[in-house]
Amino acid sequence: QAQLVESGGGLVQAGGSLRLSCAASGRTFRNYNMAWFRQAPGKDREFVAGISRGGETTSLAASVKGRFTISRDNAGNTVWLQMNSLKPEDTGVYYCASGGSLYPNYADQHEYAYWGQGTQVTVSS
Repeated sequence: QAQLVESGGGLVQAGGSLRLSCAASGRTFRNYNMAWFRQAPGKDREFVAGISRGGETTSLAASVKGRFTISRDNAGNTVWLQMNSLKPEDTGVYYCASGGSLYPNYADQHEYAYWGQGTQVTVSS
């Protein structure tokens, strides 16, 4: 069973940056597509970014395009989410997820079998 552990969250002012990390263990990391989702208080969990097994393909939610970047290191079993120009509406708990679909719909939560515990990101205005 895969285990995912997120880190890097915190409190930042609007316009600032954070880099989230997700360390994976328990299964062959390179066999899995990876994604970040987030959940704001009182709202449903939503897709933020996804990346293919080899890192060649990425997908970003429209709300974060141009500000966030997803990347991965298969040798180090880690995926990152670089978040720049943060806005108060980016506040939420950020979750890392992994899934093994050959043709993933990155934004579909059902694509992902394994989830981390989440890391809090708070952006103050």
